[in-house]
Amino acid sequence: MPVATDRRAVIADAAITTLARAGGRGLTHRAVDKEAGLPIGSTSYYLRTRADLLRAAVDRLAELDEAALTPATDGTLAADLARVIDHLLTTDRERLLARYELALESVRRPELRVFLAAGTHRVRGVIEQRLAEQGVAAPREVAEATLALVDGLLFAELTAIEGQQRGRPDLEAALARLVGTR
Repeated sequence: MPVATDRRAVIADAAITTLARAGGRGLTHRAVDKEAGLPIGSTSYYLRTRADLLRAAVDRLAELDEAALTPATDGTLAADLARVIDHLLTTDRERLLARYELALESVRRPELRVFLAAGTHRVRGVIEQRLAEQGVAAPREVAEATLALVDGLLFAELTAIEGQQRGRPDLEAALARLVGTR
C-alpha cells in the first residue's frame, strides 16, 4: 500500500491493515491507533463511530483501486488489470484480505453494503471509461462482467493451494479475451 501522509489516510490505511490482520472483530479505534502509531484517541477524534471507520477503509480501498488502474505504458486494460491482480495477490495481500473482511461484514450491516457499492461504482467507472477509450462495444456491460471476473479470479487465487496460482501472463490472457483486446 502506498504510504499516506494525510492523517485520515494514515488512519484508513491502519484500519485496512487491522482488518486484514485481526478481522472485522479486531477493528477497534484503539487497535487502529496502535497500528498507525498514533496516541490513543486519535482515531476516534477523526472518525467518531465504527461505521465512520469502516467507511474510511472502504473509501481508501476505492481510492487505491482507482489509482492502480491508471494506464501503464502499454495502455491495455487487460495488462493493467493483470498487474493489479498480481500486486494484490503478492505485495498487497492485506488490501485484498481487508476487502473480503468488509464484504463479509456487509452481509450483516446493510449500511456498509452501501459504502462498498459506492466504491465499486467508482472502480467500475474507471474500467468503463478505459473500455470506451479502447472502442469496446457496450463498455458498461463489459465493465460489470470484467469486475465480476476480477473478483472471481482474486478470490480463487487468494484461496488456491500454494503453488497453484495462475501467473500474470495467464491472468492477462483471460482478461484480454473478456475485454476484447486480443
